[in-house]
Amino acid sequence: MDTSKQFCPNPNCPDYGKVGAGNIRIHSRKEQRYRCHTCGKTFSQTHSTPLYRLHHEKQLFGWVISLLSYGCPKEAIVATFGLDPRTVDRWWSISGQHCQRLHEALVLQPKNLVHVQMDEIRHKLQGAVLWIAMAIMVPARLWLGAAISLQRDSFLIIRIVEMVKASALCQPLLLCFDGLRAYITSCRKVFRSPFHTGKRGRPRLIPWPNIHLGQVVKQYARRKVVGVRRQLVQGSKEVADSLLGQGVLNTAFIERLGATFRSRLALLVRRGRHLARKVDRVELAVYLVGCVYNFCTYHDSLRVKLYYMERGHEHRRWVPRTPAMAAKITDHCWTILELLSFRVLSPIPKNQDDHHG
Repeated sequence: MDTSKQFCPNPNCPDYGKVGAGNIRIHSRKEQRYRCHTCGKTFSQTHSTPLYRLHHEKQLFGWVISLLSYGCPKEAIVATFGLDPRTVDRWWSISGQHCQRLHEALVLQPKNLVHVQMDEIRHKLQGAVLWIAMAIMVPARLWLGAAISLQRDSFLIIRIVEMVKASALCQPLLLCFDGLRAYITSCRKVFRSPFHTGKRGRPRLIPWPNIHLGQVVKQYARRKVVGVRRQLVQGSKEVADSLLGQGVLNTAFIERLGATFRSRLALLVRRGRHLARKVDRVELAVYLVGCVYNFCTYHDSLRVKLYYMERGHEHRRWVPRTPAMAAKITDHCWTILELLSFRVLSPIPKNQDDHHG
């Protein structure tokens, strides 16, 4: 039991949510409980995780969430493990909520993004069409989040651009997207910071320097791509080329990521029988798949060579990495249970306190 990574979940405690404050002690190793010396409350090791008050084996829970995050239909899981469909739905929901909070706590933190691509997935609901806008950090293949809406409009694009800004440092950045004009206006509107002069009134917004916008417009004829027009709509071509590295302006990485999400999420399969009925359920499912992709999945293009000496000879081997490892968020590939066991702050329902004073 490691107290250095624990925090007090009591909202009335002065050290609420503080990691490494020195107020957490081990209360019971047998029951796996901690005590906060500031407020005197005790709490379970699984508090603020989907494993809290779980009435089934943790291994079974991990198997079910793993299958859901890799595209297995819920009906197959119910038939295999003999679970109630409502139980599977509830596990899916609480895991998605947990992954959404974990994503905000670990991924949406300032870092040098270098190159980001954005695109949307068109998904068919029962009686409606759903748009899922996503972004990817190209050097690390890191999924930066998703914004979901029933309309493909500027409000949807602004939400995903705000996620990119929350993950970015004020350093040279190349943003690539398709021909939707809302991307240009949204990027110029979002990537601004207030300039405080000490005077009364709203401060003036200053655009971020070194923001480069690249647009890739596909030309169609009879539903087939017959040409591609690439243009840099803002920024310096020399700097954009250095950020891009080898190759030309493209949206191939975010399109490939969209295909990964479609293959791993039964709700997004084209012409399938698993149409979703609620927008919030799709959002939670997307965050579950996204966190598994970032933290629990090795990416072939991210592996690196490791050279070492053995018996006087130099050897080399390939070391696989996940997107989170490439982005230096973590130093190892997480298991599904490790992902679900990571404690993040969550709203505590009324009459659900877990303490024995």
